[in-house]
Parts: sequence; C-alpha cells; structure tokens
Amino acid sequence: MVISPHVIFAALVVGANAFAPSPIYSPTSSRFSSLQMSSGEYDFDVAVIGCGVGGHGAALHSRAQSLKTAVFAGGDVGGTCVNRGCVPSKALLAASGRVREMKDAAHLKDLGIEVEGEIKYDREGIAAHAKNLANRVKGNLEASLVGLGVDVIEGRGILTGKPNEIKDAATGKVYTAKDIIVATGSIPFVPPGVTVDEKTVYTSDGALELQSVPEWVAIIGSGYIGLEFSDVYTALGSEVTFIEAMDELMPTFDREIAKLAERLLIRDRPIDYRTGVFASEVTPGIPGEKPVTIKMIDAKTKEHVETLEVDAAMVATGRVPATSDMGLEDMGIETNRGFIAVNEKMQVLTKVEGGEIVPNVWCIGDANGKMMLAHAASAQGISVIENICGREHVVDHDAVPAACFTHPEIAMVGPTEEQCREKAEKEGWELGKSQGNFRANSKALAEGEGNGIAKVLFNKETGKVVAVHIIGIHAADLIQECANAVAAGTTVQELSMMVHTHPTLSEVLDEAFKGAVGMSSH
Repeated sequence: MVISPHVIFAALVVGANAFAPSPIYSPTSSRFSSLQMSSGEYDFDVAVIGCGVGGHGAALHSRAQSLKTAVFAGGDVGGTCVNRGCVPSKALLAASGRVREMKDAAHLKDLGIEVEGEIKYDREGIAAHAKNLANRVKGNLEASLVGLGVDVIEGRGILTGKPNEIKDAATGKVYTAKDIIVATGSIPFVPPGVTVDEKTVYTSDGALELQSVPEWVAIIGSGYIGLEFSDVYTALGSEVTFIEAMDELMPTFDREIAKLAERLLIRDRPIDYRTGVFASEVTPGIPGEKPVTIKMIDAKTKEHVETLEVDAAMVATGRVPATSDMGLEDMGIETNRGFIAVNEKMQVLTKVEGGEIVPNVWCIGDANGKMMLAHAASAQGISVIENICGREHVVDHDAVPAACFTHPEIAMVGPTEEQCREKAEKEGWELGKSQGNFRANSKALAEGEGNGIAKVLFNKETGKVVAVHIIGIHAADLIQECANAVAAGTTVQELSMMVHTHPTLSEVLDEAFKGAVGMSSH
C-alpha cells in the first residue's frame, strides 16, 4: 500500500499537536497560512461551507484528490458533533456509566466485588472531562486540515447569488471556487411556547455543560438525545420525567427493541413518563428558589391536561438545519423547513418537487436532512468529491448504521421491522427474521450483562440482510459487521459460514445468522 506524503505529514502534525501550544489565530480572513498556491480561473477547486464532521471529511478527501480546497469554518471547527454533540456526550456517558456500575452493589457482588463507603463523583470534573475531550478532538481536526494543505477561513461562508462565489461574512472578502459544498449542519429545535435560558431550561447544548445535576429533570422528547441524557442523569442521582408527544416512547425505534429498551432503560430506573402530550408552555425557574413550570396539553385535543413543576427541563425535540441567512434565496434555492433539497448525488436542487440542479453546488449532512448523523454527513462529503472527480457515486443510506449510547446500548442499520414488512409486501418478497440472545453468550454472561437481543431481518428469497437491530452491551460496536453486510449485499447463508471469535459478543450475531438458515450455534 502506498501512503501519500500528505497523509504522513498530517499524521505527524496531529501527533505533535498534543504537545504543542495552541496556534495563534490571526484576525485576518484565513486562520492559517495555506500550503497550496491559488492559480487558474478560481481561487479554489472546492470550497466547503461548514467545518463539522461532514465538511471535514469532504475537505480531507478533496485534498487527497489534489484539489485546492478551502473550508469556511465559521469559528466552529468540529461543528456540533465535536463541540456540542457526539463527542462530549460520550464523555458524560462514560463517566456517569462508571458511577452507575460502581453503585450497583448486586451486580458487583455477582462478580465477587465489594465496594465500601459512598460512591462519589465530582460534577465539575465530569464536565471538564467532556470539555477537554471536545477541545482535544477539535485540535486534531484543525491539525489534520492544516497538515493536508486546506485553507481554513475563519468567517462564515455565505453565497453571493453569483455562480461559484462565496463571501466571508467576517471580512466581506469574496472567494471563488469551481465547486461549493454546503455543510452547515443543524441546531437544536425549540418548540413554540418553550423558553430556553440554558440554565434551568436547556437544549443539548446547555446540558452538555453539566452546570448542575437537578434533583428532578423533565426531558421533552424520548429519541436518541433524550434517552442518552436520561442515562446520564439517573446514573448521577436525578429523577427523570419524559414528556413525549407521540403515543409511545421512542417512536422512531423498532417497536420490539423499544419495548425491551423501556424495560431495561426506564422501568428499573427513577423514570416516569407522559405520552401523547405536548409541552405547550415551559417557563424557566431560578435554581434553588423557583421551579421550572411545564404546562402540558393533549396532543390530539389540545386541551390542558397537567402542569409540572420540576428543577430543570431539557428540550430534546430534534434538530433543524442551520441554513438561514446564507444567501440561498439569491441562488434561487427554496428550502423546505430549512432543509436544502438534493438529488441522490447530493447536488442541490432549486426546490423539492420538480427542482432543477444548481450547477456546481452540493449539500451534505444535516442541512439536507437525508440522514442526520455525523458519519452519514462524512460519507456524503466523500461521495460528493467522488462525483466532482467524475467517479459516479451514491451513498446507500440503508447501509448507514446508527447507535444510542445508553447502558446497555441500542444500535441499528436499515429500516425497522414494521417498515421492512411494509417494504416486503409492496415489493413482493417474504421477510425472514432471526434472533440472537445475549443471555446465551459466554462473554456477556462473564460481564454480568445478559440482557438484550440481536434481530436480523432478511429477504427469504435472496438471503440478503435488510436490517439488523441490537440492544445489549456494546451494541454500537457490534452493528458495524451488520452494516458492512447490508452494504456488500452479503447473504445470511454466507454470514452463517463465517467464523466468529470465541468467546466474544460477536457470537450473538453468529447465533442470529445461523438461525436464519436453520443452523444451531454452539
């Protein structure tokens, strides 16, 4: 394998970054001096607006193709994932998870362990762990961009209305690029009637700072974000109340997995919930003096049903694209609730229905709404560069995995079982289903973590894996094998004959694959 000198240099820069002082940022438009020379008709071959995981992935792949590349960071290298999302939340979950484990005397006793005295934690220390991790990853991202010769421009990039032009909102300077990639990400959605002060009523942005551990916190929304923070809060001693507009908790999850998750993640913890209600009015309080007030109305009748007074409220009602005030209208681009319409190649369309392709303008990640996951954004960014280089590529979103990092974890790839059955009926094929169990897995039992299942859904005629849903210890790691199988079109017949290491958690999947073809796993 031949390794590019650019990649070697980037790796050296990233390694050195851990021991080097932070670079001094210049107030000029370009944060770092460029390693590439501007020449030709345009300033750059590729300009990326936004520097989250998607924009970063696009920029690195662009430079790997020897394209002159700029990123308009908008003062937010790393974007939501690194600074206010995936990365710091995993730090909180890791720390709080340790607290939960050490407080579980019965579990420890089964392992032959006794812990004397009270288990304590330092809230500020946990918060600092999350912040330090985010800063470290952000620094590595910056170093990798610089090392590969990407121009990192400080200001927010906006479209001017003229083809191939981007303006630095900080300085007013206009740059040109042959191709422009919009990767502006998203921001938390705050429903009407909810007042956020990021102290007693906060979004995930405020929650990640862990300014306090409320005695009683209401979480509005029971999706990925709400579930993960309920895991953090209950581990650290809070009581939690979910407020969910739909009739069931975890409405976007596979129903069988959701029911098992309710038993493992909610019933056995200090959590209660209200379903089928809207938080129509949420008023911040004053810590230690005045409670947060939440008025709830019936989701169908809109009649008032209850008012809660809690110590804090977290708004976890999803995210909306950060696409306002960036000149889209000047380019003739209509958005739908802020989302930018794209085709399967991520080329921007003038509108959702019957829209025309906007030449040389692309959109990836949360801004297009196809799949609001950091790794999906990165995959889309790489795909765009492939298409720019003339190598036609389309991301298979059915093969992109997702995970919820609770204890135990939930992970999935492909549609839910309910969606698979609809798809099978519509397309005229029979859906097969097979299951592996953590309670039959030696490694899971050795960890004292026998709860959970892995469910494999497949096309009985072709044997191809359509979807997999897992709840159990390290489900987020186990799902990758399944995502690879979906992407490659691997059949359950082929998977059933593949050897899995013993004793490992991967044998839960081996059991499911073998069961799909009538075999038994030992």
